[in-house]
Amino acid sequence: MNINERHQYILEKLKKDGKVNIFDLVEEMGVSGVTIRKDLKLLEDKHLMYKIRGGGSINNPYAADRPIYEKELINADEKKRIARAAIELIADTDSVMIGSGTTVFEVARALYPPRHLTVITPALRVGLELSNRTNVEVLQLGGLIRPNSSSVMGDYAMSMLSDISCGIFFLGVDGIDLSFGMSISNLTEAALNQKMIETAQTVVVLADSTKFDRRGLGRICGLEQVHYIITDRNVSANTVKALKERDIKVMTV
Repeated sequence: MNINERHQYILEKLKKDGKVNIFDLVEEMGVSGVTIRKDLKLLEDKHLMYKIRGGGSINNPYAADRPIYEKELINADEKKRIARAAIELIADTDSVMIGSGTTVFEVARALYPPRHLTVITPALRVGLELSNRTNVEVLQLGGLIRPNSSSVMGDYAMSMLSDISCGIFFLGVDGIDLSFGMSISNLTEAALNQKMIETAQTVVVLADSTKFDRRGLGRICGLEQVHYIITDRNVSANTVKALKERDIKVMTV
């Protein structure tokens, strides 16, 4: 194959599968990995695709900071199923933290605990949703409110967490990358999430399949700090396998 034929083959495969793998392309086209990497770089320079770890994708791997009212329309049914599965993990836990984001907000919507539960949250929508819920006591973190997420941020919110210990932290993210870890599109919120992870005994990431192979601006944590990931069935089997090899319990719903 000449360069034009290779590029056409790659673009057709991207159109069909959404992503390509370097090792597969090497085998299918009979060229070296160096050649394929150069091809992917040229296609990315022409804004025809995005390079990702081990290949290329038609989807931008870098998460954008969208307003919350836009995010909640994306994969709404999947988010509800993820939230229902998350609630099953609470069991006898007497305290949980619910972070910011549309997927973890669905946990608040679906949460009707049979016994007393303290919910700690930086998210105003979560606090308002649960403020009059039976058996729920809300500890609302304070600080500056970030309009895009309707969540507080900053040193005051972090200082409130210094004397708190919590059973489970339900973490919403903008990106999950096997090498970069968990990330979000805002650096200040990333720092608050890091502090919440230190406070919790169990970290549960809630993310629909569109969040995989993406990176936000601010890294929250590595995979080694995550105990569970709950996602939908559209996540790839290879990704699930890789996560389980890192001792993460993956639940697909």
